[in-house]
Amino acid sequence: GVSKRSVVLGFRFVIQFLFQVFNAKTAELLSHHQVEINQSFPKEGWVEEDPKEIMQSVYECMERTCEKLSQLNIDISNIKAVGVANQRETTLVWDKETGEPLYNAIVWLDLRTQSTVERLITKTPGQNKNHLKTGLPISTYFSAVKLRWLLDNVDEVRQAVLSERAMFGTVDSWIIWCLTGGRNGGIHCTDVSNASRTMLFNIHTMDWDPELCRYFDVPMEILPKVRSSSEIYGWMVSSKSGSLAGVPISGCLGDQSAALVGQMCFTEGQAKNTYGTGCFLLRHTGTKPVMSDHGLLTTVAYKMGKDEPTCYALEGSVAIAGAVVRWLKDNMGIVQSSSEIETLAAAAGSSYGCYFVPAFSGLYAPYWEPSARGIICGLTQFTNRNHLAFAALEAVCFQTREILDAMNQDSGVHLTQLQVDGGMTSNRLLMQLQADILCMSVVRPTMSETTALGAAMAAGAAEGVKVWNLSPGHLPHITSEKYEPQINSDESEFRFARWKKAVQRAMNWETTEPCCNANGTRFQISKMCLNLKIIQGNQF
Repeated sequence: GVSKRSVVLGFRFVIQFLFQVFNAKTAELLSHHQVEINQSFPKEGWVEEDPKEIMQSVYECMERTCEKLSQLNIDISNIKAVGVANQRETTLVWDKETGEPLYNAIVWLDLRTQSTVERLITKTPGQNKNHLKTGLPISTYFSAVKLRWLLDNVDEVRQAVLSERAMFGTVDSWIIWCLTGGRNGGIHCTDVSNASRTMLFNIHTMDWDPELCRYFDVPMEILPKVRSSSEIYGWMVSSKSGSLAGVPISGCLGDQSAALVGQMCFTEGQAKNTYGTGCFLLRHTGTKPVMSDHGLLTTVAYKMGKDEPTCYALEGSVAIAGAVVRWLKDNMGIVQSSSEIETLAAAAGSSYGCYFVPAFSGLYAPYWEPSARGIICGLTQFTNRNHLAFAALEAVCFQTREILDAMNQDSGVHLTQLQVDGGMTSNRLLMQLQADILCMSVVRPTMSETTALGAAMAAGAAEGVKVWNLSPGHLPHITSEKYEPQINSDESEFRFARWKKAVQRAMNWETTEPCCNANGTRFQISKMCLNLKIIQGNQF
């Protein structure tokens, strides 16, 4: 029976904490618990989360999941390992002596670092299409500029750095440090996939880069130790871990890398698209980094063990996907629940010429245009909330089409079907729209939360745990459903061309322009528009 088999616990943190327990032989989901995390928006463009609330939700999820397993007569002692998947770029600094966070976590979507980005670009002597060391453009998206903002603007952070008490990390580092003892010997580490999203990590040498740290003026001693994605980092301590005390934490992956693993994309050329807060298309490019000429990021996919090779991916990142549904619900009151959007959109059956570009945080791939802002166009007196709901779902699909086109151009090999996962994929209308707009099959696993599965697989495969075999012949078979295109390609191309037109309308919204008030006095609109300039490797 199941009770005698090894099980692995994987959890993911996005804007919810989700603990899932899997059978290590079959990848069957045995139990799960989920808690939503509050996000705060203290100023326009700012997005924060409370690090203490993050940990409270971890402990609550662990406790509730263990209770559910006991109710199923599954012995908790069969949990052999824990894996972590997390928001990658979200940035924290805490005091290693008190264990207290020194500021809220600054979330990846946050735009407060716009002026920091601008200032950094002005001190960059050369420009090149790709950043050769990090694979990333200088953008508000990544951790280094968020950390720079904390160092510049938060006295507590500055003082902690001066007195050598500060620790920096993305959410994985904070969770692992807390779970392995915190101020009483907690392990301060991260994995290669998370480190590669900081702009401080050299994806060729696979280590923190002294020149990058000097450029961002970040002290290297506050950085976590970089480890592989699958090895024992430490063991859960007893204080708040309850029945999981002594279980190794042996898997750590950024959420998008975890989804790549959970979708079994272990071969060059395989790809997946995750529909969460944002939308993230990753394509496995093998053991050498491939630089993009079409606005994609080069990132570390995973490194499945200390002595295993590093695997890389090309990534298309879309800032707003599921977040547009949350906006329609929380800000506009157009839907009462996230699930209601499918009903409204289905009632319309079409957007009737209404296009919605949700550039709330500027546009990410393939444009990297921070001056863009959200726009809804093509409105008529006929337009109602059903059409807006439909246009919001279409926006997610059109953005995916843009990054898929860029990926096909970069790789020269066109995908023939798209593997998908994430919370939004339970929306069947969205999946059908995606197949229609891409003119290709969309394949969704019946268990759509592959992110937590990927973290569990990395943990179970670690040396010293070895309850999960990731070699091709031993991978579990995951059942899936397939959506085929139901419209002709001409209609798809027409709708996509209209979308591209709407995107152009959203561009260059935040610019520096002299304006006059009623008295004729000239003043400046704050400048938020800039050209992203990518530093040449030899000048860094």
